Amino acid sequence: MAEPLAWALALGLAGAIVGSFVAALAIRWPEGRSVTRGRSACDSCHATLSPRELVPLLSFLVQRGRCRSCRARIDRFHVGVEATALLVGTTAGWIAPGAAGIAGAAFGWLLLALGALDLRAFWLPDRLTALLALAGLGSGAAGVMPPIVDRLWGGAIGYAGLAIIAWGYRRWRGREGLGGGDPKLFGAIGLWLGWRLLPAVLLIAALVGLGAALVAQRRGGEVRRDTAMPFGTLLAVAAYPAWLAMIGWAS
Repeated sequence: MAEPLAWALALGLAGAIVGSFVAALAIRWPEGRSVTRGRSACDSCHATLSPRELVPLLSFLVQRGRCRSCRARIDRFHVGVEATALLVGTTAGWIAPGAAGIAGAAFGWLLLALGALDLRAFWLPDRLTALLALAGLGSGAAGVMPPIVDRLWGGAIGYAGLAIIAWGYRRWRGREGLGGGDPKLFGAIGLWLGWRLLPAVLLIAALVGLGAALVAQRRGGEVRRDTAMPFGTLLAVAAYPAWLAMIGWAS
């Protein structure tokens, strides 16, 4: 019991730190701003934030969700991403203490970055998707389940499956139904999960998207048949729990 707890705490703490970076990435990168250069500042008054204002989650709670300088509300996106990254690290460390947990946390954090970018900007950068794919191959080569052959089949089937669906929709409706990054992301997910879990991931993503549309409709939002949804975000939401289930079932 002590070992899973220690790994959960360590990866959870790392996740909170990673989440702070991921939130900045999702906000700055689509705007063409550097993520690594420049001091962090308030989105409202642009006052430079001190180190004590940059402690993930804790600073938000101490400041009651407001900037210390101008008292403007801090965008909840920051705390949401940080909390999600912490949860990813904690669950990965608890379910799979050791190298597999580190790999799983990296999988979840990369999915979080891609999902956050797609949610805010409808953008799945090829560089980040390629990093996810290479990390999947690397973890497979290091002996983390599933076997490398299953991963390779998963990558091929994942990419080809969504690419064919996108082609068929374009031929049928005469317009794009999926973004160009979605098949690449699904292929990268296949390089982590193998081919067997891909149908479940696709089904869960579709159900989550349907649920989100129904919630938006109940709240008075207009949801039309051609309303764009960040499908990459939905794939990311479905893929990490699938990894947890796979590892948990194996152990």
